[in-house]
Amino acid sequence: MGLLGDELAFAQALTVQEHEGVMALGNRKRYPADTHLLTEGERSSHVLIILHGWVTVSLATDRGATRLILGLRGPGELLGEMAALDRQPRSATVRALGPTEAQVIGGDAFRRFLALHPRVSGLVIRQLTSRLRSADQERSALASLTVLQRLAHRLIELSKPDSYGPYSPSSWGASPSAAPSSVSSVSSTASSPASSPASSAARSVVHLAQDELAATVGATREAVAKALRLLRTQNIVRTGNRMVEILDPTLLALLADGHRE
Repeated sequence: MGLLGDELAFAQALTVQEHEGVMALGNRKRYPADTHLLTEGERSSHVLIILHGWVTVSLATDRGATRLILGLRGPGELLGEMAALDRQPRSATVRALGPTEAQVIGGDAFRRFLALHPRVSGLVIRQLTSRLRSADQERSALASLTVLQRLAHRLIELSKPDSYGPYSPSSWGASPSAAPSSVSSVSSTASSPASSPASSAARSVVHLAQDELAATVGATREAVAKALRLLRTQNIVRTGNRMVEILDPTLLALLADGHRE
């Protein structure tokens, strides 16, 4: 399971002519932080192409108010294509993490464009199937893995030094305070003698609000807090204000895979 797609963003996969053609179909719109660009269950058929900023894609679970974040989408990503193609209610909610700008294209115009451009249609179908597979993996993990396993997996993913997303230092600057309140950021810190006398290697730090971290694993904030306490007692992580420092990535990876030592 993973929050970030592995494939090239939709707009980046287009030729210059295709890009100009699809962008000409719509208009730019700005969204403040925390705004819903699309809402689960609503009936609309327009699509969005993110120009600037990052958004979360989430859906409601059968656990009351708990939401599951299925993905993080950034510049170049196409959103809302499923409802545009099948004209059914929206299957997920898209929320702006920070100020976001997107190209808004009507569903009818988008469908006509795809009919005239088979290669672009193929890109949309490939993206759609990839996201459906990823969503199935997230649901499977929600049903079969413990909160501790899901949390360990997510921390490993978010702490990768080469990760590209709203939490990467290159996206928001080196300081965690540069990121919006609901966005995570990853940085590395040199271990101090007080925290690890045997090592001076750089460590990964995930800067993420605990409720947002809970949403990325489909759990309550209380359940994630309990799992973090267990990780702290085993000296696998160190936590602070909007911060989880990875002390033992090897053991954390083993926990993510379901092993115990």
